[in-house]
Amino acid sequence: MCVDSNFKASCNGVAIKERIVGIDASNLRGGGGVTHLVELLRATDPSIHDFDHIVLWGCSSSLELVEDRPWLKKRNPPALDQGMLKRIFWQSFKLSKAARDEGCSVLFIPGGSFVADFQPVVVMSQNLLPFDWWEIWRYGWTLFTLKLLLLRLTQSHSFRKANGVIFLTNYSRSKILNIIGRIYGRTSIVSHGLSRRFSRVPKRQKNISEYNFIQPYRIIYVSTIDQYKHQWHVVEAVSILRAQGFPVLLDLIGPAYSPALKRLRSKMDILDPQRDWVHYHGAIAFADLHRQYLKADLGLFASSCENMPNILMETMASGLPIACSNRASMPEVLGDSGVYFDPEQPESIVDALLTLIESESLRDQLSQLSYLRSKKYSWQRCANETFGFLGEFIKKNNGK
Repeated sequence: MCVDSNFKASCNGVAIKERIVGIDASNLRGGGGVTHLVELLRATDPSIHDFDHIVLWGCSSSLELVEDRPWLKKRNPPALDQGMLKRIFWQSFKLSKAARDEGCSVLFIPGGSFVADFQPVVVMSQNLLPFDWWEIWRYGWTLFTLKLLLLRLTQSHSFRKANGVIFLTNYSRSKILNIIGRIYGRTSIVSHGLSRRFSRVPKRQKNISEYNFIQPYRIIYVSTIDQYKHQWHVVEAVSILRAQGFPVLLDLIGPAYSPALKRLRSKMDILDPQRDWVHYHGAIAFADLHRQYLKADLGLFASSCENMPNILMETMASGLPIACSNRASMPEVLGDSGVYFDPEQPESIVDALLTLIESESLRDQLSQLSYLRSKKYSWQRCANETFGFLGEFIKKNNGK
């Protein structure tokens, strides 16, 4: 007797439909989205997460980063290695048929946007920027602004249409739902995980008097140089501290959005033309990033718009005392284990830095708290919660 390939035999010989998860990574080209995918699948175990196998569609460069597994089928349609329009066409007109042909029980789209007609589908919200008007208009009348507005439209439609939506924080769910209104699918909060290579037990905190301008107190700020990251305000704050006699140095690390980098360099040219105490290192490979925290004495994060601030989580795990922006989801992630400031007010940044720099006991207390708090952000927990949520749709679709 011929048995459909999407069915398997149970112990009593009865055919049971396989539990297959389809993942559309067609619009994931790099950055945090690909990191999430790689780490999620690395932490996944079918025997725990109640599925038989996964079918993953993506471009060749992203698929190469995902480790091979016996239960993982990688699919690379030629259109996904081509331009944006061809990728959109494939997702719009080819993805649903591909998922049905593979016998998928649920389709998961971590990129957040879809126009396919497959059911059930679960999407993930990973980009808060399109849903914050104030942050969008920092870019003025540019093509990037248009891109953000289009993302706002497409993702709003996707969230309303999906059977399920995964948000990364309570803050992002509340903000997005307040904007787009009621959605009819189920929602869940599943935060990203954190690579354990960032984990370092907090070191002994020294009095600021043990530092000098030859061996300065090092402040590290890792993030893309961008309009809502406010590196120029941080530079001004550190300049004020140095003028007050504090031997502090600022390390800036991350790729750059060109107009924002121009603004940063203009501020640096005015306040530190010789680059004596502001060091911009550019982009550093993610695999090497944890080593940069080893050189630092204090971590700073000055973004005003974040869905899930992975860099803040990495700084927490690195055992550093943290001065942090009081905007968006940062207080939800960092809790009471940091000192907060207004990222658009250099004087506020100065006050937060002074609070930490002048008290080694407070630095010790907060670095211990943030280090312990970072431990709840594991990729194993992320995988358990993600596939637990997807599993609800698998059971319903398979009639179990």
